[in-house]
Amino acid sequence: MLKIYLVRHGETSYNADGNRYCGITDVELTEKGRRQAGDLASLLKEIPFDAVYSSPLQRARLTAATAVPHASVQVDQRLIELDFGNWEGKTRAEFIEEAPEVWDSWNKDPEKHPAGGCGESAGQLLERLQDFMAELHKNHPSGNVLLVAHNAVNRFLLASMLEVPLRNYRKLVQENSSLTIVGYEETEGYSLLKLNCRG
Repeated sequence: MLKIYLVRHGETSYNADGNRYCGITDVELTEKGRRQAGDLASLLKEIPFDAVYSSPLQRARLTAATAVPHASVQVDQRLIELDFGNWEGKTRAEFIEEAPEVWDSWNKDPEKHPAGGCGESAGQLLERLQDFMAELHKNHPSGNVLLVAHNAVNRFLLASMLEVPLRNYRKLVQENSSLTIVGYEETEGYSLLKLNCRG
């Protein structure tokens, strides 16, 4: 069996400030976020990882480096967060007030409609994630692999793995620096083993 350990980065200032949409904006971890990554290290210390992959954004890279300090972290551009377009840096309440029709279109069909009106669609995001996953399965047919990425990336990846309609992606909650584990067997496909584990 292949076990995919999926982690969302630690808290950032955008998360702490009313959960502003961060997207491709490259913000740092807060002190709390750094502590969360350290707590994750305790959880992962006994797991022999065959590979560790991270988004190129610093909040994910630092989380990965802190969580598995003795591992070689492979940065992969395909794991970067969704580009939220005009929603970057804003809370949901702020951007819905500005353009409710853009949110309605995204909410009904994120696969086809770009986030923030001019960002990336879930279909575009999944295209690069599926390319990454095809390569991952080729290189790691079994064992343990750690992916450190982002809220939208992880939710859409999980939705795709578990055959959840993409419009329901927000029903799959991803907490900062928590651990989600997905198992994969060729005969069975993907199975959700743990969600938002902290111990």
